[in-house]
Amino acid sequence: MSEYFKGIGNISYEGSKSDNPLSYKYYNPEEVVAGKTMRDHFKFGLSYWHTLCAEGVDMFGEGTADKSFGAACAMDHAKHKVHACFELLGKMDIDYFCFHDRDVAPEGATLAESNKNLDIIVDEIEGAMKQSGKKLLWGTANLFSNKRFVHGAGTAPNADVFAYAAAQIKKALEVTVRLGGTGYTFWGGREGYETLLNTKMGFELDNMARLMHMAVEYGRKIGFTGDFYIEPKPKEPMKHQYDFDAATAHAFLQKYGLMGDFKLNIEANHATLAGHSFQHELMYARENGLLGSIDANTGDLLLGWDTDQFPTSIYEAAFCMLEVLKAGGFTTGGLNFDAKARRGSFDPEDIFLSYISGIDAYALGLKIAAKIIEDGRIDKFVEDRYASYKTGIGADIVSGKVGFVELEKYAIEMGEVATNKSGRQEYLESLLNQIIIG
Repeated sequence: MSEYFKGIGNISYEGSKSDNPLSYKYYNPEEVVAGKTMRDHFKFGLSYWHTLCAEGVDMFGEGTADKSFGAACAMDHAKHKVHACFELLGKMDIDYFCFHDRDVAPEGATLAESNKNLDIIVDEIEGAMKQSGKKLLWGTANLFSNKRFVHGAGTAPNADVFAYAAAQIKKALEVTVRLGGTGYTFWGGREGYETLLNTKMGFELDNMARLMHMAVEYGRKIGFTGDFYIEPKPKEPMKHQYDFDAATAHAFLQKYGLMGDFKLNIEANHATLAGHSFQHELMYARENGLLGSIDANTGDLLLGWDTDQFPTSIYEAAFCMLEVLKAGGFTTGGLNFDAKARRGSFDPEDIFLSYISGIDAYALGLKIAAKIIEDGRIDKFVEDRYASYKTGIGADIVSGKVGFVELEKYAIEMGEVATNKSGRQEYLESLLNQIIIG
């Protein structure tokens, strides 16, 4: 079998003092942090689309990276990508991968041909999985690239497009089950609108819910026992996408009776596009029992679009892992690197360097998150800030013993509020630095 990344050996943990760029400085897979190994905490995933398919094309220029892997035709290319993927997984000691159906196999002239192509390549993937022990984290269908989805898939005004999307999801679910995936993701890339002048918003949302209910019904029928995920994103490629943020997706799931089967796949770059921090979206999902899986990346705040960069901020990684630890860890989900090397980083080695940078950042983030919890001062400050709700009138409010009449009586007898306590934001930010630096 061909070696696609020649001259690059297995990436191993060498510690923070190592000057070998092709080594982990902080990620020690078997090191125990907060009761579990790092490997078990993260369930790191490789993104098939960015890693094996993205060539550095942008709206202003052609690709800069060669991702042909020596193939001469489309189906051979797809087979070569499979073996390149598992070489990467093996050399980087990553246990999981994620893909869209069209990342894996080329689209044919008909849906039947596309399905046949997919089956051929899934045979290759299944064989590679059995040989390597690597696993599928989640699968999904690409319902946004082909021009048939110009006006959406589940929200398309054309019923034929809806039917095609349903058929494509059916096949993607079958593949996910066959490969043992524990999640199935809906990213509504074109499920939204560009102008309300031609849009029946309510009808489109109803149709998106119909499609998701069909997916749940069929998935459970064929043995899918994992979670379905909605991946929030506010815009791009559409002006407005219906899964705007975690709260919007939550409301949708509640309205349409999908809460029992769906959780959220939170992406860092999508959070900032929605005007939120990554931690905000994660905390909202955790507080509402919806934290399913994570797409780890980052955006450039000086650019107004989804840049999908590898995450290197220790603070962001720490805040992320703080929410994961407080949620009790991942169940069906994991931490998938939905990230790509920059267009100017086009050497094969740059793929390894990119993943190392992200994995090491999260390893540090996990250790910091565990230290924050173990230190306890920040959590204690927050608890103390809300202490007035544990006794007296506060406890009566929480328990529902009082209403407006009783609260008015209490307020009149109290007079003016005696005091408020400082939020001490600057102290807490300084304390965070102290915990990180030691």
